[in-house]
Amino acid sequence: MLATVGNLGYIADVLINGSARPAIGNDLYGSFGRDFATADGHRIMIIALTPRQWRAIGTATGLADRLEMIGPMMDIDLETEAGRYEARDAIAAVLARWCASRSLDEIHLAFTGTGVLWGQFQDFRQLVRKDPRCSEANPLFSVVEQAGAGRFLTPGLPHEFSAQERRPPRPAPRLGEHTDLVLSEILGLSTGEIGRLHNERVVAGPDGS
Repeated sequence: MLATVGNLGYIADVLINGSARPAIGNDLYGSFGRDFATADGHRIMIIALTPRQWRAIGTATGLADRLEMIGPMMDIDLETEAGRYEARDAIAAVLARWCASRSLDEIHLAFTGTGVLWGQFQDFRQLVRKDPRCSEANPLFSVVEQAGAGRFLTPGLPHEFSAQERRPPRPAPRLGEHTDLVLSEILGLSTGEIGRLHNERVVAGPDGS
């Protein structure tokens, strides 16, 4: 996750521009999963991928009877992922009021040890500024100096291999930085031929020459 959002520029957006990408909807495609507001201004994500997780939500919230009414009313089998996805708005309407009347700590207490699949929802500003997993304490990350942008936290490869040491991330190449390398080593052009292409402005290096 951290590698993906870092490579998409979400982390750099916070560090360089001070802005977080806005939410564009958080439904889980294909089953039930949505974010909810708590009474104290936090947001949480509740997900039901399996029948066990689905039933755990009803038990932990005390809303099992109300949630069970949704299936017959909509003629949907809520024991299936497809059924829960189709009924996601009705399910969310029941859970939203429950979450909105409780603090994050109260919800944490209600869900702990119940089998409910949930977690606190973070925007990218919260992730970058408060989550230690998104910092140099995580070996995934290093601070990289990027030409034109400055220094910011950048993820490397998320995979580790026993026969290959993890390499730190590197700055993205500047436009034209590897032009001569590609022309000589891949296309096999001579120094003179490469010079002619530069002189005729067919190609250019990073400084535009």
